[in-house]
Amino acid sequence: MNAVDGSDHYEVAAEGPAPSLLVIVLDTNPHAWALLAPTLPLSKAIANILVFINAHLAVNNANQVAIVASHSHRALWLYPRPPSSSSDIEMIDATSPHLHNANKYRPFALIEDCLLTSLRQLMATTTEADISTTTTTQMAGALTLALAYINKATINYSGISTDTNTAPTGVDTNETPTGLQSRILVVSVSGDLAHQYIPIMNTTFAAQRLRIPIDILKLAGDTVFLQQASDATKGIYMQLRSPRGLLQYLMMAFLPDQTSRKQLIAPTQEVVDFRAACFCHRRVVDVGFVCSICLSIFCSPPEGAICLTCSTHLSLGDYGAKPAVVPRKKKKKKKINGGIDTGSARGTPAPGE
Repeated sequence: MNAVDGSDHYEVAAEGPAPSLLVIVLDTNPHAWALLAPTLPLSKAIANILVFINAHLAVNNANQVAIVASHSHRALWLYPRPPSSSSDIEMIDATSPHLHNANKYRPFALIEDCLLTSLRQLMATTTEADISTTTTTQMAGALTLALAYINKATINYSGISTDTNTAPTGVDTNETPTGLQSRILVVSVSGDLAHQYIPIMNTTFAAQRLRIPIDILKLAGDTVFLQQASDATKGIYMQLRSPRGLLQYLMMAFLPDQTSRKQLIAPTQEVVDFRAACFCHRRVVDVGFVCSICLSIFCSPPEGAICLTCSTHLSLGDYGAKPAVVPRKKKKKKKINGGIDTGSARGTPAPGE
């Protein structure tokens, strides 16, 4: 038939909004959730997050989701679960009879079952030694896993979309993006992350280069570097005053993707803390010393004025020396009445004046 009509044939991609990939980084720090338990327990937070995930998947049939746990000593996948190293095939339907519930959409049930199962295994394998040795969370590792997954998903999506012949230039006038729209949502409950300053900033710059916004939802604590990550990637940063309204904040502020946010007024930060952490003690500093070669930051001059990162000699100039004191010039007093200094502009009054 192609030889009969002589017209050009090509396959046109399906019209519609671009699919969105949402990667959720869930902070599972046991210390932070123990302090937050009277206000918002972890079980209730997981229930709210599951509702938010279902809403994200319901917006578009092609939307995707992934969940990473940022735990005390490690970062691991909650959904999708990594493939098992053994050759045995796990029978999910046999072990989870509630997946056959006709009143629940099966993709929602699969995500819920996988998430809850992974969380139970994570809590069961967490020992007392893991909890007692640290009070922070592996946020940098979780962000790295999220970026790696987004990169792989983008490559797979691009490979599928480039197999078919697209329409010639000028036929498709739709200006909306057709690629996979990816973003990261961090649900954080931990405080200071100064010891992870370098890896967190590296992931921030990578996300900025790939145009992947990092949204931050702070349930407790305050982190300087997550504020900077959200600001640099043009994401949304919200610190909740009332954590009990978690679901409302998730649905109203973090459900729209990048395309929808262009038509909305998203919440923004009033003040961004741009302080950095020193490389010597991992402390957040206001004023420090910066190496001119590798841009390492120090809260005080290192021993011997040698950079601890690149071993470059730091030129400190006159740092530490006493400031030069300029002597103050004495003001000359005005003399009147024949050279007698009276101490005032007017002379001594004579009797009868």
